[in-house]
Amino acid sequence: MDANDLREKTPDQLRDELENLKKEAFNLRFQQATSQLENTARMRAVRRDVARVKTILNQKAAAAAAEA
Repeated sequence: MDANDLREKTPDQLRDELENLKKEAFNLRFQQATSQLENTARMRAVRRDVARVKTILNQKAAAAAAEA
């Protein structure tokens, strides 16, 4: 997931994306606990994507507060 693609999305779309990523992270943790996880690198990628989405949401909130 590219940060530039995320910056083009609205805050509502970003919140939806964050929710989907958190669900995926939960499912990956569950698979790991039951020894069914095949791609362990996906956990790291999802964690970083969550951080990326949260960062951009905070940037957009700060920009909106600065305008007001």
